[in-house]
Amino acid sequence: MRTVAPPARVEVSLGPLLLSGVDDGPGLDAHRARFGELPALDTASLVALADDARVRGRGGAGFPLGRKLRTVHERSGRRPSRRPVVVVNAAEGEPASAKDETLLRVAPHLVLDGAALAARALGARRVHVVVPADRPQVGAAVRDALAERSGHRERWTVHEAEGRFVAGQARAVLELMEGRPGLPVTAWAPEAVEGFKGRPTLLANAESWAHLGLLALVGLPRYGAFGTPDEPGTMLLTLTRPPGPDGRFDLARVVEVAHGDAASDVLDADALAAPLLVGGFHGAWLHPRDLERLVWTQAHLRSLGAALGAGALVSLAPGDCPVALTAAWTEYLAGESAGRCGPCRNGLPALAQEVRGLAEGADTRRRIQELTGLVVGRGACAHPDGTSRLVRSLLTTLGDRVEGHLAGSCGCAHPFPARVA
Repeated sequence: MRTVAPPARVEVSLGPLLLSGVDDGPGLDAHRARFGELPALDTASLVALADDARVRGRGGAGFPLGRKLRTVHERSGRRPSRRPVVVVNAAEGEPASAKDETLLRVAPHLVLDGAALAARALGARRVHVVVPADRPQVGAAVRDALAERSGHRERWTVHEAEGRFVAGQARAVLELMEGRPGLPVTAWAPEAVEGFKGRPTLLANAESWAHLGLLALVGLPRYGAFGTPDEPGTMLLTLTRPPGPDGRFDLARVVEVAHGDAASDVLDADALAAPLLVGGFHGAWLHPRDLERLVWTQAHLRSLGAALGAGALVSLAPGDCPVALTAAWTEYLAGESAGRCGPCRNGLPALAQEVRGLAEGADTRRRIQELTGLVVGRGACAHPDGTSRLVRSLLTTLGDRVEGHLAGSCGCAHPFPARVA
């Protein structure tokens, strides 16, 4: 598969918190009518709020937002070279995801409020918003929303990231902001310690900022009325089927669910009866036997060897073959790397070749296991790790499906796509 494109159509359902204003429209007046004015919070109060609500990054890594806030605050100073920077990362390089796109189209001021709160608490003078070039409606929505916020204290800069998988990686975003190609580079310190132009940088994805803004507007009791004691609040999920032969997802549905809700509340009968990819192309497969009792908590997903990651779920239709799909997606991911380190330049193409061999009927499992072991933890960014996670979960979680595929009894409805030139 040469490329994968974002969904052509996105449907959005009304939700309890982040998506509660879908029917009101994206304007600032409607936003303030629903949530009120943004309060003034110092850094300690903002950190406590993020910690108490256990807000984590929603772009894939799941790092606690409060800890990032605290680190940036501790590392900042009055000198321009140490003045903090705030970044809204809405590059959304994961093509199976449309949640950040949705937020910035239907509730942009929740995202901007969260970033503004942090900038004011930290004393940052500028907020950067990174949007995807291949989803032009997102950039347009952001610029419209910023135009409504006249007289705001912060200065805002909008950047467009190239439409490729690794464009949303943190260091790729910083490279783009500094005028270089938006590709990952090796980093020796976290962005919160040394980020944009060497300054402490608070970088989080759009959904993370929306949660922070929402918390400040509605308070922890209302926020914590949803979810579980260990994982309060809600999350956004993007529900899709595999992309078509042209590599484009036809339709995505974005829903807001509370932590602890049952997967069966949002997945239809066909999706519950087939393997489910959780976390997008850097995610992991779940077996159908685990889906009936699946609930949306990180703890439960970890027990199954998966994680929410970017919140992208790809469910299979009858006749879809997870082996053939994993092979096609591994080829796509190998082609999307920055090519700046050995695991990406050499390891991922070799892995893609072996997974293709598996899809074509050769038992390459031992070689696949060797290659995934060689690339994990050795890349300049997490791209090799994420790609290996996808492939490993095919062999471990869906081992019975792999056996059936090799035996010719899996009933593949679609032949493996033509080899990429």
